[in-house]
Amino acid sequence: FHRCHQAEFTEDALEAEFGRWGIAGINLRPPRLGPMLGDQDGLYTRTVRRDGEAELRVIGCLRAFVDGEQEAERALATLAAPDIALATLTVTEKAYCHHPATGRLDENHPDIVHDLAGGGPARSLPGIVVTALDRRRRRRGGPITLVSCDNIPANGRVLASVVTRFAELSRPDLGPWIADHVRFPSTMVDRIVPAATDVDRAFAAAAIGMEDRAAVVGEPFRQWVIEDDFAGPRPRWEAAGAELVGDVTPHELVKMRLLNGAQTTLSYLGALTGLGHTCDDVRDPLIAGFVRRMLLRETVPSLPADVGIDAGAYVERCFDRLANTAIRHTNHQIATDGSQKIVQRLLNPIRACIARGIGHELLAAAVAAWMAYLLAGSRRFGARWIPEDPWANAVRRIADETGPDAAALARRIVALEPIFAADLAADEAFCASLARHLEGLLLGDPRRHLGALLAEAVAA
Repeated sequence: FHRCHQAEFTEDALEAEFGRWGIAGINLRPPRLGPMLGDQDGLYTRTVRRDGEAELRVIGCLRAFVDGEQEAERALATLAAPDIALATLTVTEKAYCHHPATGRLDENHPDIVHDLAGGGPARSLPGIVVTALDRRRRRRGGPITLVSCDNIPANGRVLASVVTRFAELSRPDLGPWIADHVRFPSTMVDRIVPAATDVDRAFAAAAIGMEDRAAVVGEPFRQWVIEDDFAGPRPRWEAAGAELVGDVTPHELVKMRLLNGAQTTLSYLGALTGLGHTCDDVRDPLIAGFVRRMLLRETVPSLPADVGIDAGAYVERCFDRLANTAIRHTNHQIATDGSQKIVQRLLNPIRACIARGIGHELLAAAVAAWMAYLLAGSRRFGARWIPEDPWANAVRRIADETGPDAAALARRIVALEPIFAADLAADEAFCASLARHLEGLLLGDPRRHLGALLAEAVAA
């Protein structure tokens, strides 16, 4: 995602106003950057595709790259270097090692426990960042801005929370320096970038006449909204179309609840009904009709009144983007780590609906679809796939111990407090809805259940 988003914005900013800026990329996890980019001098192709159309360019602003697992010391030295003024972070939600329901550091997370014990190089994102910041302080380095580029709401504040808490636990004297020298602006990033395939790499090779191991492919649309709170200099990303704002919250709420909420719901319903990709889901009249009705009837009313969008037009633009047949985003890829995503995409809209007395039956069905997706990965329910989710093992144990009792399954899963918190676990009507939808989506015929729900919603 970074190579197809922030790097392209940086490339465009340099084309608009050339300067000394360049990117040193650090990978904390595989795939390794060296084998991809080492023989290419950091150059790679970015292709944007829309159905049968494609536009390709070479990106040249990546000047260095470090594989953190193999070169932990070099990664820390790079991040702590005095000439690094800013670091963007493109990570998954679970990399924050936080409780999704609260945003606080999960102090029992295995990587956090390891890093606090100091038994070797830091493994966690908070541990690596705090180690680098401490080294920067000790070497009297200047201020630095850490820019989160992911789909967590208030991502800058969440990053600041886990970093400062880790510093309190590991290096109590570092806190004042962080407060004075580090900024954590929140951002909203938007571009659909599926994992590149061999077909994508072959397309790039045919276009440029040489192999490109680091080719990336995305949709034409892109957006980057950044809170204007920097500790020092930065590239002029606004020259490339980025938006610098005082508060990113309205932008992230709209994107997260509508676009990302649609993606999440489509992925689970698509997988449960045997479809492979987002574009397949959107072109299925039943699934698309259900998700469109959910967004317009329940999610849009959950948004603050002052977000300032044409909700209907935004939803239709989302569906148009997701229908792009050239972007082969698999349902299982989008379904990854759903426990880290449903809080902001589905559960918080449900909370807003409850507070305003708005019905939320379709949103509850989307949450039940996430539950059904994880349960369907257990042997008890057919082992249809292997879910990638931090809570998959816990849900698998619930499946084995509970069996095909939808009400009991719903009760036990909603009792996972780091995801649902106490308020939703105690909501009898919500739990009853989850049980009803689990019965239909997991134990019955999911298409028939969706059809009945859609008919109910249309008639209401």
